[in-house]
Amino acid sequence: MESKKNIEIPVKDEQASRVLENTTMKRCRICMSFKDWMQQQGSTLPNKYNILSDINGTKLNDCPPDSESLGRAAWTLLHTMSANYPKSPTVEEQSEMRNFLMIFAKRYPCSYCAKDFREWMRREENQVMVGDREELSLWMCQAHNEVNRKLGKPVFDCNKWRERWLDGWKDGHCG
Repeated sequence: MESKKNIEIPVKDEQASRVLENTTMKRCRICMSFKDWMQQQGSTLPNKYNILSDINGTKLNDCPPDSESLGRAAWTLLHTMSANYPKSPTVEEQSEMRNFLMIFAKRYPCSYCAKDFREWMRREENQVMVGDREELSLWMCQAHNEVNRKLGKPVFDCNKWRERWLDGWKDGHCG
């Protein structure tokens, strides 16, 4: 069985650079965009794969996630869990959610992302807030906005968490 090898190289992509500043890291498939990973491997995506689509004309997505798609999926899961968290959770439910978030931050596949999230959560002002649905959803939004700031992305208005993750937008476009 062939072993996977990690290559120690300076950070080149802007998003990872903002998070890690001038450090180096072991570059792995899950810790960078697919495009950057292919470039690191000295490859380019054959043209036939750039236009691969299914019968409906939508792009196929049956490849392992890169850092961007993993992040989108992770935040969708975390926000959806928060938005559906009980309005009045039991002590046991609070403990389970706190434990889940700690384990999530430890086991997240992108190691430098996980480390950064754990370090953020350790700060006194960023302690996990699981008192009720509103509190957890606002905490999750603040955590996500912290990552967005580091990546140079726009921050989200946390007052709109219900529309985005629970009820749908007031204009009705969510069906």
